[in-house]
Amino acid sequence: MNIKVNKRLYRSRKDRQMAGVCGGVADYLGIDPTLVRLVWVIFSIAGGPGLLLYIIMAAVVPEEPEFVQTTAEKSKREDFV
Repeated sequence: MNIKVNKRLYRSRKDRQMAGVCGGVADYLGIDPTLVRLVWVIFSIAGGPGLLLYIIMAAVVPEEPEFVQTTAEKSKREDFV
């Protein structure tokens, strides 16, 4: 049985340092948020559009609804089943 899941990008409510953008991107991609933060800082320091992109995403990307279950929570839940 194939179940289609609508994957959406949200700013994270639980895994946030500032606005939750990196935590949301990490959840969307299914990777560690620290890795996303590190890449974001490197792009910002290297003269890339990192800071500007972060500000734009913080304003445009909606905050995660309270009922949305993150990928990390789903994997933790599956471990116990």
